[in-house]
Parts: sequence; C-alpha cells; structure tokens
Amino acid sequence: MRSVRLGWEKLTTVQQWMCEHILGIEPAAEDQKPRPRRTQADNWAMNYAAARQYYQREGHLKVPRKHLETIVVSDGDGEDQEERELRLGAWISNQRSRAATLTPERMEQLSTIGMRWA
Repeated sequence: MRSVRLGWEKLTTVQQWMCEHILGIEPAAEDQKPRPRRTQADNWAMNYAAARQYYQREGHLKVPRKHLETIVVSDGDGEDQEERELRLGAWISNQRSRAATLTPERMEQLSTIGMRWA
C-alpha cells in the first residue's frame, strides 16, 4: 500500500480511480514522501566542502582517520538547513588510496586545497 501511495504518479488513471474509489487508498501528501536520495556526486561535493572547511580552519589536510567534520548543508532551494557530521578522515584516506581512479578535475580540486597524495 505504501508503494502505491508514494508511486501514485506512475499509476494509470484507471488504477488511480480504482485505488481511491474501491480500495480507499489515496496518494501520499508531500510531507509524507521521502527525500530524494543523494547521488554519489552530491556526496562527493558534500565531503569536498567539509575538506575545504577543514583546510581553511587548520591549514592542512592531514586529517586523522577518525575525524568527524560538521558542516551545514541546505536543500536545493536554500530554505532548510541542517548540520551533518561527515567522516572526513576516512573520506580523505579513501581519496588518497583511489587517486588512480579519480577524475583529473577532482584531483585538481583536492590538490588546490592542500591534498598530499603520498
């Protein structure tokens, strides 16, 4: 039933009518719908923002592996803001170990804020 309510737009007109009038199921309200998932690019951008914030504050990217960095993120329209804790130390370590597979743009971005690759 939940999937029907959340996927209302994907139903045909006949299916919507049957759900409403025969089964008593109505579409989910906007506040009942889950947030859209973040893409890998969104996650990378968020972690990069945390790395940039850390670099601006500390002057280096020698981040301890267990370090958590708190950043403020906003939704697409800029109205709602929330604090998020990111595992920045692990992320930096992962970027170093995956340097061979990073795009040149991402390597350049990280190098610009003081990333040491070795």
